[in-house]
Amino acid sequence: MRRVRYAHSGGPEVLFLEEAPVPEPGPGELLVRTEAVGVTLPVVRKVREPREPIVLGGEIAGEAVALGAGVTTYAPGDRVTGLTFGHGYADYALLHVTMASPVPDGASAVDAVALVRSGLVAYGALQAARPEPGEAALVTAAASGVGHLALQLASLRGAGRVVAAVSDRRKSAFVRGLGADAVVTYDAGSWGEPVDYVLDAVGGELLAPAVGALAPHGRLVAYSSGGGTVSAYDLLVGAKSVIGFQMALIARGRPETYEKWRTQLWRLFLTGALKPSVHGEFALEEAARAHAVIEERSNLGKVVLIP
Repeated sequence: MRRVRYAHSGGPEVLFLEEAPVPEPGPGELLVRTEAVGVTLPVVRKVREPREPIVLGGEIAGEAVALGAGVTTYAPGDRVTGLTFGHGYADYALLHVTMASPVPDGASAVDAVALVRSGLVAYGALQAARPEPGEAALVTAAASGVGHLALQLASLRGAGRVVAAVSDRRKSAFVRGLGADAVVTYDAGSWGEPVDYVLDAVGGELLAPAVGALAPHGRLVAYSSGGGTVSAYDLLVGAKSVIGFQMALIARGRPETYEKWRTQLWRLFLTGALKPSVHGEFALEEAARAHAVIEERSNLGKVVLIP
C-alpha cells in the first residue's frame, strides 16, 4: 500500500509517498480501506516541530475489510469513520473499535471526515462554553474545518449574535453564508462589541485580543494547539475565565458523552441543519499541497485527502 510520511521536520515539502506493508488488525482493531482522510491543523503543525517524526494519524473514513480479535460490533464491508493514532495518510489504516462509528446511508466518506472529528471538537468546545440562549459568540479560525462548524452550531444553539474572526477579508462571504452576523479580521484594532463567549482555535498571539473581546463574566474556550499566555489581571478585572478543551479526553474518559455528541452531529447533518463544507479534495500524492493550503490559512472549510 501507499502511505505518506516524513523523515525530518519542516514544511509541506518534507512529506513523501512510500510503499509499506498493509497492517494487520490487532485485538479490538478494524483494518479500514481508506476513502477519505481529513487534514488537520494540529498534524500540520507537528510536522514543523523540531522533534522526531510522528506518524500522520487523524480522521479517516472508508470500508472495514478485516477485524481484529474481539471486534463484534462491525463486519467486513461496513462503512466506518473515526480517529486513528497510527498511520492515517495511507491506503489502509487501523482504527480501534472504541474510536469507530458507522457512516449512515446518505453520507459519503468525505462527508464523514468533514463532519465527525471536526464537528465533535466544535460541539465539545461549544458545550464547554456553557452558552445561554441570546448570548453573543465569537469564533476564531471561523473558516477552518472546525471553525465553520462551530459557527453554525453556535447559531443552532440560539446565539443572539455570532461573530466570525478570520485571517483575511476574502473569507467574509463564506462565513456570512454560514450564518455569521459580523466578520472581523485578526489585525483589526477592535473586534467590535464585546461577546459573552469565544471559541478559540488559534491561540498564540491571538489569545490576548480574544480575551479582550469578552464582555465582563465572559468565557473563552481554548481548543487550539497554538499555545499562548493570558494575563491573570485581564481575567481578574473583567471576571473572565479561560477554559481548556481537548477532544481526546472526552473520547477516552467519557465514551457515552462522545457517542451522544456523535449521534447528535449526524442527526443535524442528515436533517440539513448542519452543513460541512469541503475546501478541496487532494490525491494522496498531493499531501504536500493539502498541508500548504492549511499553512497558508486559505482554506474555506475542510481539506481532504482521497487515497
